Amino acid sequence: EQFTAMMRRFNEKVPGPAFLVLFLGVVALPAAALFTGLGEYDSVEAPAIVGALVCAVAGHLVTIAGNIPLNNALAKAEGGDDSAARTAFESRWNTLHQVRTAFTLGACLLLAIALWDGGAAALAI
Repeated sequence: EQFTAMMRRFNEKVPGPAFLVLFLGVVALPAAALFTGLGEYDSVEAPAIVGALVCAVAGHLVTIAGNIPLNNALAKAEGGDDSAARTAFESRWNTLHQVRTAFTLGACLLLAIALWDGGAAALAI
């Protein structure tokens, strides 16, 4: 009962302006890195930045297609059997959260590789 109540409150509070800035920024950063330096990348930077953008978008798609519908279903189940709502929600939501976390970490790692490679090339000049 406490778990479902807490998740419902969390899902009501989170989608605010600060969340949207961060949520969209995860895709905007690699997109900006790609499009502001188009044609100036070496053989490592461009694929790493494109991979970061793909990972960021994939993580967002998991959120939009998976986590948000589960959040909405949990909200609609309010007033019903909280145990059944938790059973239908928790395992699937956690799995999707792990997948989107992996995509986000992949994007971060790929951006770090691009930065490292670009920084190393700049130092060599």
